[in-house]
Amino acid sequence: MQSKVIITAAITGSGDTVGKHPAIPVTPQQIADSALEAAAAGATIVHCHVRNVKTGKGTRDVDLYRDVMEKIRAKNANIIINFTGGMGGDLDVGTGEEPMKWGPGTDLVGPEARYIHIKELRPEICTIDCGSMNFGDGNAIMVQTPAQLRACAKLIQSYGVKAEMEVFDSGHLWFASKMCEEGLIDELPLFQLCLGIPWGAPYNTETMAYMKSQLPKNAIWAAFGIGRNEFPAVAQAVLLGGHVRVGLEDNLYLDKGVFASNATLVERAVKIIEILGTKVATPDEGRKILGLK
Repeated sequence: MQSKVIITAAITGSGDTVGKHPAIPVTPQQIADSALEAAAAGATIVHCHVRNVKTGKGTRDVDLYRDVMEKIRAKNANIIINFTGGMGGDLDVGTGEEPMKWGPGTDLVGPEARYIHIKELRPEICTIDCGSMNFGDGNAIMVQTPAQLRACAKLIQSYGVKAEMEVFDSGHLWFASKMCEEGLIDELPLFQLCLGIPWGAPYNTETMAYMKSQLPKNAIWAAFGIGRNEFPAVAQAVLLGGHVRVGLEDNLYLDKGVFASNATLVERAVKIIEILGTKVATPDEGRKILGLK
């Protein structure tokens, strides 16, 4: 096990969770407040998406990201901020015999447009989704081609931001490792094993152990499971020598029938980590572990 475990709090995501929980953070103020509460509860990193304040849907609006960052930094200058790079690769295939009639969920942009908020705001970390996959049971596909991913990695590197490579299946991990070999990812590569999202890799103990075994030897890694698997995944990741992620992006409940907040999810993760005999990394300790500039 690591002597200090990094906790990432995934604050809101872009999924269809508004209305399924009484307090999903939507506005920049709500997202920042929830991030600050997670930081106070023990989070090392806050991972932020932004949402359209009227519809609650995910968006790539740079001004909303700027507002979130400014509101967090006004009250906490030390927490590590991680912005998503996951928006802009969504394909909503047309129904029936008209698959080329893209649905309203389609949002496909090039690498520079996808990472413009990273270029302008320079968070310490941003994510890069390392492959394509079916996303849920409908017609949604998450699209990232190898050529696009290489271009995105080069941009992130040029901005001086650390890439967190989100891998949703074993092929994603394979390609992410290839980008490390090609020098597109800086040293101390950071992997996030994303388990349980239909239809990527499932969450179970065998899958996490297998994916951990396929990581480059110099990798720093974390993992999460969604829904009811969030806390079992925390325990397993710690036991396997990794770091952890919790948050309302991945799980809405603290216990069966009990809605969570980002702070209560972090508090539960802290408890699990300490019961297992290790400690939670502060933001400054997290920077040393991750080699942040």
